[in-house]
Amino acid sequence: MDSFPLEGLRVLDLTQMLAGPLAGTRLGDLGADVIKVENPDGGEFNRTHGFQDVTFQGEMTTFLAVNRNKKSLPINLKLPQGVELLKKLAKSSDILVHNFRPGVLERLGLSYEDLRAVNPQLIYCAISGYGRVGRLANRPGQDLILQGYSGSMFAVGSESDPPRPGALWAADAMSGYQAVIGILAALHARTHSREGSFIEVDMYGVVLDAQLQELVTFLNTGKKPVRSQSPSAHASIPSPYGVYRTQDGWMTLAMSPLPALGELLENDWLRSLSNYNDGHVWRDQIFAEIEHAFEGHPTSYWVERADIFGVWAGPVYDYDDLASESHLVESGLLTSQPGSAGEVKTVGVPLKINGERPRIRFGAPTLGADTASILKSMGLSDEEINDLIANGVTRKCA
Repeated sequence: MDSFPLEGLRVLDLTQMLAGPLAGTRLGDLGADVIKVENPDGGEFNRTHGFQDVTFQGEMTTFLAVNRNKKSLPINLKLPQGVELLKKLAKSSDILVHNFRPGVLERLGLSYEDLRAVNPQLIYCAISGYGRVGRLANRPGQDLILQGYSGSMFAVGSESDPPRPGALWAADAMSGYQAVIGILAALHARTHSREGSFIEVDMYGVVLDAQLQELVTFLNTGKKPVRSQSPSAHASIPSPYGVYRTQDGWMTLAMSPLPALGELLENDWLRSLSNYNDGHVWRDQIFAEIEHAFEGHPTSYWVERADIFGVWAGPVYDYDDLASESHLVESGLLTSQPGSAGEVKTVGVPLKINGERPRIRFGAPTLGADTASILKSMGLSDEEINDLIANGVTRKCA
């Protein structure tokens, strides 16, 4: 892809951890010039805190994962000079994204209103746990806590299980994508109004939005997901929805007609259950009937036969299986990005434009790698840059 949809746009990324950095990364993937603004003393959280502190090429892998296609400019926002430097940057930028708690940037004089005064066309996106209004507004907005507030933990597993969180960072990832949706909408609106916008994304709203079917059902009828005795993959979906052991591993069974499952397993009782709601009425009995039915053959055998009979099924992979899945390489979903000492394996951009995935132009930056080039592009002299570094306002990569 020779040209990028967001080429020519400048983004100030003041985010950390996952939801915010993912939004900045996606904007960078689409061609925006993303400047990552972080604390000069150690940088953002994920530079120093990672999964079991695993590093690659000198950086935490968690940081490398969601900070590609960005440049690094450390700014100490606790200093008045740092605040003024950011305002100068904002004057020539199109978008600012942050995920500080409500009130933090306002106290520094960097609210939407403050920056709108220097750049009326700025699109200002604030990601927070619960928004600025309501009793939860200042609560920590971490993914697991949001899952707990969302009600979703009682929709998975059996009735005797404790609440079950999901392993995917769904609240974080979906919030990052929601931020990008809002920003793209504001960019379109700006082409007509010539004015910027204030975009707010609250993670609590995002995880509720992901449960629209369940919540519309409950809010209007009072009916909520009810766990069964068997370990269902979702309390609202009828059997055989779940995970089952095979001879060499595990397989999933999704929403499939029970008569088709009966044909697959040569089971006359399942063949007789032709009503969709039978999967709810007989859920525990169905699970008991098929719990061990797949243990005589390997997963590949059952998936192949399931396709023949119109039963939706698939294997349960671990990460070793993902690494050897040829489809991910053929489709471009497993790729690499530049690193400080060679390539860093990563996941490709999960969208295509005109048949092509946006390429990864450069990898996650070392702290302060782009300080000199960014500040020079703003018109600062070498002497002015060195003064900012000496006064602790910013830093350059060693």
